Amino acid sequence: MDEAPWYKDGLRFTCTQCGDCCSGGPGYVWLNNDEIRQIAEYKGLSLGEMQMHHLRYVGGRTSLREFPNGDCTFLDPQSRKCSVYPVRPAQCQTWPFWNSNLSSEAAWARTQVSCPGAGSGRLYSIEEIHTQSEVVDI
Repeated sequence: MDEAPWYKDGLRFTCTQCGDCCSGGPGYVWLNNDEIRQIAEYKGLSLGEMQMHHLRYVGGRTSLREFPNGDCTFLDPQSRKCSVYPVRPAQCQTWPFWNSNLSSEAAWARTQVSCPGAGSGRLYSIEEIHTQSEVVDI
């Protein structure tokens, strides 16, 4: 019989749209073709413009590009808000409920340090957390 995860009583999170998860050290935001198309349409870009300015290819996969300072190319530098928030990729939509952040209480505590919305706000049930964590495996 499976043992209940440490977060069996749920976890709190409300996005503050601070932009912290869209910046920092190098990383990858993986996208599929539907997400690429949705973002391009939302921004009024051709797929070629999207590819040239916002995408990079790593090991046969597609990721959003970053500026040299670590900011996602869709992070508005003045407001520090995501300029594609309504159509952001699934990886972004499911933050912070990634398996890497849920692996232990210590991992969640590290997430809370880097994300002001983690640990406060809306209480997500274990079922909601599992649904989010199954979307992408990070």
